Amino acid sequence: MESPAENKRTAALALAILGLLMVGALVVLTVFDGDDDTSDDASGNPSTSTAPEGSSGGGTAGTDGKPSNGNASGAGAVAPILSQAEAAEAHKLMTDYMAGINTYTHTDKSSAWATPLLALTTNDPQLKQDTALPTGKAWDTCVAAKCASRGTAKVLRDAMVADDLVRGGGRTLSSLVEVTATRSEDGRNSGTETNSWLVTVRGDSGGTWRVSSVSIFGLGDVGASDQAGG
Repeated sequence: MESPAENKRTAALALAILGLLMVGALVVLTVFDGDDDTSDDASGNPSTSTAPEGSSGGGTAGTDGKPSNGNASGAGAVAPILSQAEAAEAHKLMTDYMAGINTYTHTDKSSAWATPLLALTTNDPQLKQDTALPTGKAWDTCVAAKCASRGTAKVLRDAMVADDLVRGGGRTLSSLVEVTATRSEDGRNSGTETNSWLVTVRGDSGGTWRVSSVSIFGLGDVGASDQAGG
């Protein structure tokens, strides 16, 4: 028979082994639970990694890999005031008019010269006044020197586009136009002048553009319209 002292040692050893087993089980449970949490975060939780609907960056992708039509449909729902083709047509009108009023020779007759240019305008009184050959002493000097002027024009950039829906004024486009006038006397070059002008054109209900106003923009060499309109 075992002595009481041996029984106590056996009981203490059993308790120690049981304690070790419980500690080991707790450690195993803790380690595996932490691994599960880490693997979830590493794999990416959709609730935190997906961009919110409607956020900037073009919207989220659909199942077919194409952008969703959230932002795209919103942007496309508002039609532009001018199409590229309409803007190009308006720019051509601007440059045709601005080059035209700076192109003439001493043999031109006022009415015949101005008529086709005025047809490009809204016939605003100020434009009628500006679309004219030099007069008085300036024209007499031009005729005596057998003068001529050749104008060229190009659109530098658009400044404003608008559509007057309230008053029914139609669409307008204002652009910065650079105009160069090359002068000559008796066939010899007498100088070149360059200025920038703010030119506005207006579209009627039929889609036809007409020049509605012209104003100097900043300071140039000499007003390109000193000799003719503009």
